[in-house]
Amino acid sequence: PPSGPVGHVVTSGTFSLDGGTWEVDNNVWVVGDENEVVVVDAAHDLEKIAEAVAGRRVVAVVCTHAHDDHVNQAPHLADRFAAPILLAPAEAPLWDMTWPDRKPDRELHDGDVIEAGGVSLRAITTPGHSPGSTCLYAEDLGILFTGDTLFNGGPGATGRSYSSFDTIIDSIRGRLLTLPGDTAVRTGHGDSTTIGAELPHLEEWISRGH
Repeated sequence: PPSGPVGHVVTSGTFSLDGGTWEVDNNVWVVGDENEVVVVDAAHDLEKIAEAVAGRRVVAVVCTHAHDDHVNQAPHLADRFAAPILLAPAEAPLWDMTWPDRKPDRELHDGDVIEAGGVSLRAITTPGHSPGSTCLYAEDLGILFTGDTLFNGGPGATGRSYSSFDTIIDSIRGRLLTLPGDTAVRTGHGDSTTIGAELPHLEEWISRGH
């Protein structure tokens, strides 16, 4: 297993919604210790994720949201490692597009804490990119896993179904930019950033509208 509490693989595939399909690279985060982990966003490549798990116990497969590029391997991973899938209930319409015959195992609610290998991840509900988008805050590590809510350079996309720009701005302003400035932001796609690096740009995002 990788040294340190946060492992990472990049997987490649597609994202489909509203009749369009796009090529995407996703960040998959594997968080815990040498014995057990949480997998955040099981995307595209089951074998690559399983390799990163490296035989450890999977406490949970947590979905930050249910766009298909973030959940298309969740049931396969959950079955392989006998782990529950956690997802916010507001994501049900999106989940059902990909997995109509399989439900998540547990609901993920604001303030829920998931523990694996001495790491505590607290759920912070941040709707906007999707109705139940949820970030995971490892306060002790100073790390925030944001899914597609906050990226290096701004908010997640809000141009498609079940999304709202005003809502994502409220979520980022009220729930994320209030965290310590040195908090590391590990995103669903692309490069990492920090809360402090993004904070000064809030008004720019609002004025540009995305």
